[in-house]
Amino acid sequence: MIINTIKIIAILYLAVCVLLYFFQEKLIFFPEKLQRGFKFTFNQPFKEMHFTCSDSVVLHGILFKAATPKGLIFYLHGNAGSLNSWGILAEAYTSLDYDVFMVDYRGYGKSQGCINNQQQLFADLQLVYDEVKKKYEEDKIIILGYSLGSGFATKIASENKPKLLILQAPYFSITDMMRHNYPVIPTFILKYTIPTNEYFKNCAMPVIIFHGDKDEVIYYNSSIKLKKIFKNNDTLITLHGQGHNGITDNVDYRANIKKILASN
Repeated sequence: MIINTIKIIAILYLAVCVLLYFFQEKLIFFPEKLQRGFKFTFNQPFKEMHFTCSDSVVLHGILFKAATPKGLIFYLHGNAGSLNSWGILAEAYTSLDYDVFMVDYRGYGKSQGCINNQQQLFADLQLVYDEVKKKYEEDKIIILGYSLGSGFATKIASENKPKLLILQAPYFSITDMMRHNYPVIPTFILKYTIPTNEYFKNCAMPVIIFHGDKDEVIYYNSSIKLKKIFKNNDTLITLHGQGHNGITDNVDYRANIKKILASN
């Protein structure tokens, strides 16, 4: 009887692991799809841009313009929604004299295709970054990544030479997140490991991290772990009482980002 029970539990556990492996895109990415003719209604100047990948998939991005730009914020958003909602955040930076560029990942917004693996994701973002560099000197580009986008941002920064890397609510790695949140699930099933900590080691530019100590999605100690591999010019700014969402509207974040952008 006990042996049969163990066998059933083992079979169910294996089935769960198999399902998690084959359907993990559904558990990580939550895109909002927009029709090709969708009209954005942002309250500031913007320009839609398109980028053709090596497999002919077309990605969609938006460039928000400041009146007298000092440079560009290359913004990589979180795992849900589309530029229709993320674009609202651009004004926080255009008001501080920085243009803002945002791109929707494959399957998000007006971007075509679907995400199949992290190598594909990184290749897409590098292609887009290369195109943006044709319009902006790299020493005037600041890469900013939020939540899931923080790992992408660190990867791109590690292989390029932006002026600054800003991370909002970053994770040490997706593997670390899995161990923290679901310790009974084996990490070898992950197709998306995104080791921010490894990319971090190759970031020559200053890195500034913002993380709420009440973050209920990406645990705050993720940033404490990253702090252990900081360079001398890297900074962790703790947003006390801040959860995962709404960092850009946090009063302390606004005060600090104003100082940071004023000096860059």
